[in-house]
Amino acid sequence: MLPFFDFLRNLDLLGTVFRLLLAFATGALIGLERSYKNKPAGFRTHILVSLGAAIASMTGLYLYLVLKVSADMSRIPGQVITGLGFIGGGTIYVTRSNVVRGLTTAAGLWTAGIVGLAIGAGYYELGLLGLALVLIAQTYFGNILEKMSHYPDFRIALSYFEKPQLEVVMRHCKDKGAAIANLQITGSKKSNMALYSALLTLRPDSEINQDELLKEINGMDGIVSAEILK
Repeated sequence: MLPFFDFLRNLDLLGTVFRLLLAFATGALIGLERSYKNKPAGFRTHILVSLGAAIASMTGLYLYLVLKVSADMSRIPGQVITGLGFIGGGTIYVTRSNVVRGLTTAAGLWTAGIVGLAIGAGYYELGLLGLALVLIAQTYFGNILEKMSHYPDFRIALSYFEKPQLEVVMRHCKDKGAAIANLQITGSKKSNMALYSALLTLRPDSEINQDELLKEINGMDGIVSAEILK
C-alpha cells in the first residue's frame, strides 16, 4: 500500500469525493480510446459504468462500516459485476460476413466497472494499475495487431449432391493453407435428387490464388457449383 493514499481511504467527505473523481477519470480515459475508434460504447458510457461501480462499492462499505448493517458488503459489487455482463453484451454484434465485433468494447466496459469497484473500495493502487494495463492493452497492443500482416477471410458458396463431398472440399481447403473459420449448411430438394448448399468462411494463413482454388473445387466430382462471395 502506498502511504500517501492512507488519509483518503476513510469514508469521509474528502475520501468520497476523491473516489468519485478518480472513478470518473479512469472511466473517461478508457472510454476516450473507444470513442476515438467510433465504437458502440464510448466516452460517456465508460464514465457512467466506472462511476456507478464506484458508488455501488462505496455503498456496500457504508452499510457495513458506518451503519453497521449485518450484511455481506461484497453482495452489491457482486451484483454490479453480473449487471456489467448484460451491458457489455449489448455492444457485441455479428456482421453480415459473420465477423464478431464489439468484444473488446464489452471487455473494456466490464473492466472499467471492476476498476471503479476497486477505487470505490479505496484500493487506489489496484485501480490505477488496472487503468494503466487496460490502456496499454487497448492502444499499444491494438496497434501491434493492426501492423501484423494477415490475409483477409473470404467466403465460398458451394452446391453439391453428396454429403461426403463437403468433407473432401474442406480437406482440400485445409491442404491449401486455409482454415475453416465458419460453416453453414442447408439442404433442399430438386426433382428426385437432393441438392445441398454450404457457405464456407475460409481463413488463409498465406496468400492463396482464389481463382485457382475455385477451379479445383468446381472440377471435383459431385460439385454443382462453387463461387466466391464478394
